Amino acid sequence: MNPLSADSELIRNPLDALEKHFGFREFLNGQEEVVSALLSGKDTMAVMPTGGGKSLCYQLPAMCMEGVTIVVSPLIALMKDQVDGLLKKGIPATMINSTLSPAEQSDRLEALAQGKYKLVYVAPERFRSGQFIRALKQVPIALFAVDEAHCLSQWGHDFRPDYLRLSEAVAELDFPQTAAFTATATPEVQQDILGVLKLREPFVSISGFERPNLSLSVIHCEGHREKYDRLNQLVEKHRTGIVYCATRKRVEEVSASLSGMGVKLIAYHGGMEDKDREWAQNVFLDRSYDVAVATNAFGMGIDRSDVRFVAHFDVPGSIEAYYQEAGRAGRDGEPSACELLFNYADTRTQEFFIDGNNPGADVILDTYALIRKLCGSANEGVTIPIRELSEMLNVKNTMQVGSAVTFLTRAGYLERFDVTGERSRGTRLTNPETRDTDLEIDGEALEEKDRRDRSKLDGVIKFCYDRQTCRQQWILEYFGESDSRPCGSCDCCSDNTSRTGREPGDEEFDIVRKALSGVARTCGKKGNGEWEPRIGKGKIVQMLTGSKSADLNAARLNELSTYGILKKEGSSYVFALLSEMEKAGLVAIRKTPYPLLTITRRGTEVMKGDRHFSISWPDREQLATKEKISGNETELSHIAFDEELYDKLKAVRSMLAKDAGGVPPYVIFSNQVLEFFTRLRPTTEEAALRIRGVGSVKAERYLEPFLAAIRESKS
Repeated sequence: MNPLSADSELIRNPLDALEKHFGFREFLNGQEEVVSALLSGKDTMAVMPTGGGKSLCYQLPAMCMEGVTIVVSPLIALMKDQVDGLLKKGIPATMINSTLSPAEQSDRLEALAQGKYKLVYVAPERFRSGQFIRALKQVPIALFAVDEAHCLSQWGHDFRPDYLRLSEAVAELDFPQTAAFTATATPEVQQDILGVLKLREPFVSISGFERPNLSLSVIHCEGHREKYDRLNQLVEKHRTGIVYCATRKRVEEVSASLSGMGVKLIAYHGGMEDKDREWAQNVFLDRSYDVAVATNAFGMGIDRSDVRFVAHFDVPGSIEAYYQEAGRAGRDGEPSACELLFNYADTRTQEFFIDGNNPGADVILDTYALIRKLCGSANEGVTIPIRELSEMLNVKNTMQVGSAVTFLTRAGYLERFDVTGERSRGTRLTNPETRDTDLEIDGEALEEKDRRDRSKLDGVIKFCYDRQTCRQQWILEYFGESDSRPCGSCDCCSDNTSRTGREPGDEEFDIVRKALSGVARTCGKKGNGEWEPRIGKGKIVQMLTGSKSADLNAARLNELSTYGILKKEGSSYVFALLSEMEKAGLVAIRKTPYPLLTITRRGTEVMKGDRHFSISWPDREQLATKEKISGNETELSHIAFDEELYDKLKAVRSMLAKDAGGVPPYVIFSNQVLEFFTRLRPTTEEAALRIRGVGSVKAERYLEPFLAAIRESKS
């Protein structure tokens, strides 16, 4: 590749580049807006659900822009998977991390400066080096993309201290166009991302977190025997899945138990050798093994689409961690089960982790004083294991001392060094003259982090004990989507839904026949009323509701006459309807070996006009996402728009955003909701709640000042 070849074949049109480089003809929902913003030069923050295609949102612009796109990524395995995938597509990409020798890093930086690559994946710890940043200054940077951006927030579920340096790195690099991407971020974490990276007038895209194909359940278990029985049932029913455990020891116990039941599985945790972890990940991804038993170290970048279940053997530490891990099920859009096997006693493990990750100012000071004493006047360094240091300090939770060393290193009071002939590293003072009484430690900030970590665990416990609220609705409201609706498929919805069947009304009969026609279009006809299934339920729902999924287009399902025929009903309703039709014997799942949807003979009769059937009808009010009186801008265009009122409503929103602690205005209500207010002019809460984007929680918190402004404009 000659020095400038990476930029010599730029395709400026993003749709052309999408097909040329990635083989897709259309964007997934939410991608096009982000790509357009980046290509227009805007700083961007995109929060997209797991499986939503966020990596393409920075990979595609990289192929349309002159220069190099720097991608900050936290895991070496994740980098390798992404780079390998790009190279297979013929896209010039590379990575720079600790697996490379200094000479290899230097060679790649030189190649970058010569324009030989379009994307380079960089580990965040590389930005500790001033020499590395100076080398990057010689590189024409088109975009600085921060993946897994929640890692830079101390209130996120996976905080990485090295991410905090990215703000300084961006400044050192003269503020290139910057973008942040994450799959899980509460409004609080979103605000942190915007602030730490200092994004300038950013385009912010918050894609829906809803995953209607996931059936979320919390199973209350008396003990481990009950959990093992449930895992065995999940494996027998779904075959492919991930079992998450809180500790390495638990991974080994669960692996041994499931192996004894004849399950072919891989185990994965941070204590394994690198080569063993790489082997385990590779054989799971290439489908040689169908079940992974792992700690949360297994996950980022795990792009296996046919994971049919995710089980949490132990309670996770936060809702963010739980939903990100559960979201690795069903990435192909097919129905998948997510079960949290809950026993309150398991929370002690997470409390141990919280204690260990939050040592407190006293432990930090004592740790520094001990290391300073052990280093002596020559500052020769300490190679004593953390466990022994903990015993010397009389600290029972050894994690606290390890966290204290990490804190002191990050603050610049200690430094780590390699020990010749040893795998472990040593620790020494950066300035032997600094005493423990000289350390600057923000005790209040440490206490606040401890409080928030415990609050996150409390949130998970509340989630587990709440048997009335829809699981998905509970989670979506946690992430700020207060206008979410019940999913209809979780354990709570199943328990609270009446199963009394009845025959269809005229409109319901029409919807069922349309659904059956859609299923028929995806099947081959065998004769004698028999159909040959070819497509799974998830893709059929996507086809019926007019999804723009790339997989759907690749299968040419968007060319069927029934494509989008039930678009107004929404995917949640169609999922629930097909489930009830299956119970009524109108459709059936055939495993060949994958679960494919077909029509039964009874369904064929109904499709031809026989309306004598009875099912338990899903609640359209709750599940049809398009049911509410939101419409779109075209549908409301005939209603007068009052620009003066719109400006008043924006002023109200700004005031409320400021009062709420400086949150982004869209957290209160989106611009589209303000336009609906301006055109529809609701003056009561009842009228406003019929507008999409105005849920009961937001109505209670924010609605009245908007209604007052609207009433005043009418007077």
